[in-house]
Amino acid sequence: MPDVTFRQTPPVKHGTALDQLETPCLLLDEAKLRANVENLRARLVRLGVTFRPHLKTAKSLDVGRIAMTAPHGPAMVSTLREAEYFAEGGVRDLVYGVGIAPAKLDRVSAIRAQGADLALILDSLEQAEAVAAHARSLGDALPVLIEVDADGHRSGVAPADADLLVEIGRRLVAGGAGLRGVLLHAGDSYALHDPAALTAAAEAERMAAVTAAETLRAAGLPCPVVSVGSTPTARSARDLTGVTEVRAGVFMFGDLYQAGIGSVDPADIALSVLATVIGHQRPKGWIITDAGWMALSRDRGTAKQAVDQGYGVVCDLAGRPYPDLIVADANQEHGIIAVRRGSEATLPDLPIGARLRVLPNHACATGAQHDRYHVLDGTGRVSAVWPRINGW
Repeated sequence: MPDVTFRQTPPVKHGTALDQLETPCLLLDEAKLRANVENLRARLVRLGVTFRPHLKTAKSLDVGRIAMTAPHGPAMVSTLREAEYFAEGGVRDLVYGVGIAPAKLDRVSAIRAQGADLALILDSLEQAEAVAAHARSLGDALPVLIEVDADGHRSGVAPADADLLVEIGRRLVAGGAGLRGVLLHAGDSYALHDPAALTAAAEAERMAAVTAAETLRAAGLPCPVVSVGSTPTARSARDLTGVTEVRAGVFMFGDLYQAGIGSVDPADIALSVLATVIGHQRPKGWIITDAGWMALSRDRGTAKQAVDQGYGVVCDLAGRPYPDLIVADANQEHGIIAVRRGSEATLPDLPIGARLRVLPNHACATGAQHDRYHVLDGTGRVSAVWPRINGW
């Protein structure tokens, strides 16, 4: 178990009530977390693919052990700090899901020397040459997945550029690296909300992945792994023929952005921030809390959706949303709560010292502001405190 220490004053005991916690702090509903994981896992079993949970949101071994199908993995990470942490915790089957920078290869090798099978992704000849040279120098066939661009969202070899795809594969194999397969991420699915459009995006992702794999195999190159994934497409795929594994991460927590595109139900959001009322500006219709953007994050992704959720939806201590009550604005350490513009709802009577919960716009960004989860049991009390890491 890796050594993760964090300040805990006062100590939080099993059974602690929410109104006894220091605020702001991060809450995790364990029952909802487990249900979200089981629902997606069962769906992927029916579709006949391996599940590789993305742990970039979790950043916690306790959560990772719930999400993974076995203690050793498989899993995906987005930073080498995460790779180190999970490897130290016994996770062996890992993919580092950010295009590799050559300067990071020594650190990759150090993680692999601990016994972790850490695979890399890349999408250029320059990266392939650097990885191959490093593999030759160490005699370690660094495993690589070639990233393929599913939808023009961000990174990856264009699906139509078969020549580049094959040349990258050839240089890896000739240089002594291990070509493990292809990897795609349908990032544009996050901008969709229509179920039919999400299903179409999942199918387009699958077809791009299968086409890339067939291109490599036709050139005599290995491609045992065909990896796809995002929370929206994992939830929307109807056919995964030719795919070997699916990746998803934020699904296990849920957030308001994912709820806005229909890939999670708002009632299934497992993450929230506990805050305390510290003031009122009654002529303005404001309630002030101690949870500003340093606790909630500055993510305003829902501003581009049909329903703008401000900096988060405000709930009572049981997690029930107040009618049309949102964090309408935020300063560094102050949250400004107001009724949604245009609503006929009334501002609740929340006195100084009252506690409330805020559902996040983006679970990854909100989680990154905190060093631990206060885990809730079925009674709404704290059953455990789980550390989480940050950094690169």
